[in-house]
Amino acid sequence: MIVSVVGLGYIGLPTAAVLASKGITVVGVDVNQTTVNIINQGKIHIVEPELDILVKNGVRTGHLTASIKIKKANVFMIAVPTPFKENHVPDLSYIESAVRSISSVLEKGNLVILESTSPVGTTEKMMEWMKEERPDLTFPVFGHSNSKHDISIAHCPERVLPGRVLHELKNNNRIIGGVTSQCGEHARDLYKKFVNADCLITDCRTAELSKLVENSFRDVNIAFANELSLICDKLDVNVWEMIKLSNHHPRVNILQPGPGVGGHCIAVDPWFIVNSAPNEAKLIHAARIVNDSKPSFIIKKIEQAAKLVNKKRSETKIACFGLSFKPNIDDLRESPALNIAKKINTMNFNKVLIVEPHITQLPDGFNESTKLVSLEKAIEIVDIVVLLVDHKQFIDIDLNLLSEKQIVDSRGIWS
Repeated sequence: MIVSVVGLGYIGLPTAAVLASKGITVVGVDVNQTTVNIINQGKIHIVEPELDILVKNGVRTGHLTASIKIKKANVFMIAVPTPFKENHVPDLSYIESAVRSISSVLEKGNLVILESTSPVGTTEKMMEWMKEERPDLTFPVFGHSNSKHDISIAHCPERVLPGRVLHELKNNNRIIGGVTSQCGEHARDLYKKFVNADCLITDCRTAELSKLVENSFRDVNIAFANELSLICDKLDVNVWEMIKLSNHHPRVNILQPGPGVGGHCIAVDPWFIVNSAPNEAKLIHAARIVNDSKPSFIIKKIEQAAKLVNKKRSETKIACFGLSFKPNIDDLRESPALNIAKKINTMNFNKVLIVEPHITQLPDGFNESTKLVSLEKAIEIVDIVVLLVDHKQFIDIDLNLLSEKQIVDSRGIWS
């Protein structure tokens, strides 16, 4: 068996590495030549615990290789980005490009799996694109289990947590949505080679919506916590203490507020539901508005802190602690911390220092005067500290070092 994994990012590369660790021949495909070169050296371009070991072993044994070209395989797994365009309209161009690319090498008996989180109906669109490219092949018909077909098609969304991806790829239950039940069974045969948990077969539309609903559930609950932080600020109540006390109720488990919601999934997926059913998804839409507005609240708190510094704005130095969308990883996708830091970059402070221990250079969007520095240097010279991500390094800080500084703690770790 040869498996082609298209897209070697935060999901594609770990999936390829896990498959290779099971003795399966895997060809990873990516449009970025640098990414391909790094992987073929047995190295990784993203941060994920133990992934470097798995990739190194896969390349060493010959089970894992990377290429910028699509090659023939038995199975094609598509794991490319699904962002949204203006007005939160889903952007399926990456999926379409990948699908049209693999169509040229499809053969009878092949299995095509879409792992990218997608709006309802995307798997069927994927099948239509393949039909356009390969009229010589037959494809399944949604809802017709007995339809004969040359190519099996399924959707199996990933359900992993950055920092625990390898463990969860192998031990989380998987939803497998086939265009037909036979397609689902074909896909399940592959996943059972490395998944130790249940592989639950359903249809592709249900699988697509299930993933979106899972992340929307989390987004709504985070929005509740973030809205509470706004209410508590207005009423002069410590939100962290209030939530801690409320959670002593045996049936209450309020999440912790923060500077917003980031990551490719939770900050994006609910919009796919809103776009598909705008008149029905009222609560989901409201949660998105609350979470997307939280960075503006943090900026207001920074403005207030700047007024308490006994210096002109042009003489005041400020540090942002953290840029990633969650603690202890390097992932900056849809990060509210990153957006806040970029806004601070335009607020005419004397110096803006960034402390992010998981990256080695600042992303685009910062001017030349903004510097990535060590934790120690930032604490030494700044007047304002803005805590945006609760990395372990920040939790362990001696708070006496911050005693004479204005603090904006969006995570409550110093409150």
